[in-house]
Amino acid sequence: MASNVISILTVDDDETFLSVLQSALEGEGFHVEAAGDGVAAINILQTKQFDLVLLDVKMPRVDGIEVLRFIKDHYLDTQVIMLTGVSDVRIAVECMQLGAYNYVTKPYSTSELFTLIERALERKKLLLENKILKNALSQHAMSDEIIGNSKAMLDLLGVAAKVSPTDSAVLVQGPSGTGKELIAHFIHKNSNRNDQQFVALNCASIPENLIESELFGHEKGSFTDAHQQKQGIVELADGGTLFLDEIGEINLMVQPKLLRFLQTGEYRRVGGNKNLHAEVRIISATNRNLREEVDRKRFREDLMYRINVITLDIPPLKDRKEDIPLLVDHFLKKNVRTKELKMIDARALDLLVQYDWPGNVRELENVIERAAILCQDNLIRVEDLALPIGLRPMTHPTSGSIQIGSVIAMKEVERHHIDGVLKALNWNKSTAAQVLGISLKTLYTKIQQYNLKKD
Repeated sequence: MASNVISILTVDDDETFLSVLQSALEGEGFHVEAAGDGVAAINILQTKQFDLVLLDVKMPRVDGIEVLRFIKDHYLDTQVIMLTGVSDVRIAVECMQLGAYNYVTKPYSTSELFTLIERALERKKLLLENKILKNALSQHAMSDEIIGNSKAMLDLLGVAAKVSPTDSAVLVQGPSGTGKELIAHFIHKNSNRNDQQFVALNCASIPENLIESELFGHEKGSFTDAHQQKQGIVELADGGTLFLDEIGEINLMVQPKLLRFLQTGEYRRVGGNKNLHAEVRIISATNRNLREEVDRKRFREDLMYRINVITLDIPPLKDRKEDIPLLVDHFLKKNVRTKELKMIDARALDLLVQYDWPGNVRELENVIERAAILCQDNLIRVEDLALPIGLRPMTHPTSGSIQIGSVIAMKEVERHHIDGVLKALNWNKSTAAQVLGISLKTLYTKIQQYNLKKD
């Protein structure tokens, strides 16, 4: 682990432990200062800035909890990792609620601590890098549901903010569950139409034979169930924003009529012969590749060009994993059903970051909601997470090219599977044993049997 003038303050009333810790950190190239109690720590903090504080919980005079409160009141960017000699869930939860990055229970391995330090420093770096972008976005109306400090998300919002005041058509692309409608709402809120209606239609949820009626309305008696005249959503959205979610699902019979409406603002209700007019700003969304749909003759090319004057691509969650801790915190606060806020164990959070999230943010929200219901002591642990066993270790780049169903001995599959899980969890054997569903003793036996080694 390399470092350039990274400064760390270590705080502990055990002089021997403090000396060993300081020596280990200085051996990694960090600038380290030490304090023997909470009072000394606060005095040092008032004279110097630190990137990270390693803080013992139980100390005489002023304990670690009070020092943590002081740090978060005065030095918000400083990351704090709590060190505790007792495995007390209540203390761990309180520290996380007060803003600690994470906590470690003594005794701990050096590799475990350094991994946490590295991630805490990465988080601080990202927060600082993103402040400029966040300041630029601060003048815009933000949705409470848009969560993310990653460069990918802030860049996306930056472009969305620039296009919002225009009336240009926008196409929002991205896999299911990434939050395309949230981006559409962001654009509307920051547009000149923000005092008008925002009307959304999920084209995939409407039967193919009714989509035209939903869009443009119908006259009484125009078809079997048309018992009375009905307004279409283009009429309801007149003067505002019309959001067409999953626009790639609109059938080829209706696409020319939608194109004409986008070009002229004119339309006819189903069964009607009178030209009507509506003026709307169109935002579309799709999880399909519309260019491929055009090549397959399933989507009109002229309509594709009409709806994507500006294209916004939402990154999948696997490409912005640094946002996962923020999203987890948001969902825990959003879904809390009691006065007691649920927290997440460091190992469980590591597991969430390792996972690829094919269902994106929506899948993460479901996993967190389930875990918050089932967890004990208001703390979510590894066993509370409903994730695929092994976090897809068969695809780990150093685990070979073995695939389920290959003509290969069962022992070889087991060896690669265990090796993959260990690598995915950075060789945290306790967590790996839980994920694999075996005892820690059995895992050690398997490691020795297959001669597995940490790279």
